[in-house]
Amino acid sequence: MNENRDPQTSGQVVEWAVVESDIGPLLLAATGHGLVNVVFHADAATRDAAVERLAARFGGMPVEAPASPRLAEPIRQLAAYFAGELRTFTLDLDWTLISGFNREVLRELARGVPYGSVVGYGDLAARVGQPGAAQAVGAAMGANPLPVVVPCHRVVESDGGIGGFGGGLETKRHLLALEGVLPAPLF
Repeated sequence: MNENRDPQTSGQVVEWAVVESDIGPLLLAATGHGLVNVVFHADAATRDAAVERLAARFGGMPVEAPASPRLAEPIRQLAAYFAGELRTFTLDLDWTLISGFNREVLRELARGVPYGSVVGYGDLAARVGQPGAAQAVGAAMGANPLPVVVPCHRVVESDGGIGGFGGGLETKRHLLALEGVLPAPLF
């Protein structure tokens, strides 16, 4: 994954589209620096709220652009992921929406927890030099602006529990089953 450093947000155009996936509609948003946001369950109300948050953060109304070249590769790679054909995303990412400890944790997650594996909250905290910060890692997962691509679904409880998930536990189970970590549901 290519990681861009602190791009300027003033005057940036954000383009977005809603795409269907195995876990429901996803809103994808990108800037000239890369994919900046993935939003689960992108029904009309969720989509409108996400677009408003992006407008407030970037200082201009995002543009719906499903045919945008900025979104073509994220759309292609997500489709390949859900088809079981892609294990590693190679997208340019715009990290504008996350900073500090949360950004550090998410970058470590993206780099160090590959497809088909999981890590505990405490283990991930230790990887970034903060062994007592398991709860803070949980907060970072909840603040992840790039779920699926930055795989917060791969972070689980140390006692074997699945843990929480901003996209809902059914979505987390589906993603972990897709990656072979959990058995696929029977129905």
